[in-house]
Amino acid sequence: MFRLWGKIYKDNRLLKDMVISDDSADTRTHKIFHALDKICYDFDLSKPIWLDASVEEFKRHSKVRFTQDSFIDGIDFDYLEIHVIEED
Repeated sequence: MFRLWGKIYKDNRLLKDMVISDDSADTRTHKIFHALDKICYDFDLSKPIWLDASVEEFKRHSKVRFTQDSFIDGIDFDYLEIHVIEED
């Protein structure tokens, strides 16, 4: 079981969150991208850009924060955080 938690924060307060579960035989990378696509669709966001700093943070901690720098469109929150909370 693979589960990824997506959260939107503004002023250090959680505004929205959702957990995506994936039991498919896809690779970890594909599961992450599919979950991020689903979160962005459900939250009505454009997809964030993976900057080098984002990739390094995710590799180290299985968690990353996407701030305004990662989005082409303007956002009305401080950051989107994704966090892998379970994987086999």
